[in-house]
Amino acid sequence: MAGMAAHTLTVGFDLDMTLIDSRPGIRAAYHELSARTGTFVDADLAVSRLGPPLEEEIRRWFPAERVAEISDLYRSLYPEFAIAATPALPGAREAIDAVHRAGGRAIVVTAKYEPNAKLHLAHLGLDVDALVGSLWAAGKAEALDKHQARVYVGDHIGDVVGAHTAGALSVAVATGPCDASELRAAGAEVVLGDLTEFPSWLARYVAEGADGGEAAAI
Repeated sequence: MAGMAAHTLTVGFDLDMTLIDSRPGIRAAYHELSARTGTFVDADLAVSRLGPPLEEEIRRWFPAERVAEISDLYRSLYPEFAIAATPALPGAREAIDAVHRAGGRAIVVTAKYEPNAKLHLAHLGLDVDALVGSLWAAGKAEALDKHQARVYVGDHIGDVVGAHTAGALSVAVATGPCDASELRAAGAEVVLGDLTEFPSWLARYVAEGADGGEAAAI
């Protein structure tokens, strides 16, 4: 991971459907989970609602007393079936590079199990300064506060909640399960079509003295 800058702007990014298109890999992992357990999981439906912690999806398909066990099994299958199948989303590398060019730090704060999130970043060569996993919605504020993130970029209304709980600017990308109108309604200050729009927004944000909350929207 990139070395820490001594100061300045820290931008947090969500992982699934913000930096990476994890649908193909997660779909493959759920298919394998179904094969191993004999319990049908509708993988296409599951990948249409990515964002919340894994356990929320698992309990839709398995009895409550098995959720912890099955979640552990899924996480153990994940490296073999999900990592290689998962590409970066358009603009992901350029967004991280833009933060570094601005003299800032780029961190990832995700609900995903941290060891598996780390495998994604390594496989795709996404060079971030810190990674914190297993945090969701308001819980993400724990890491955003610790790293003094002033901006948090995500694709889900839960990411908007996390940003605002931390007192950070919410920059939303309409690449996940929540469309632009949902993200706006949740209170995102900036809504972008995808991360290809982020570098130009960030340049304006920095030029305006980090007061560019209304600088870009769709």
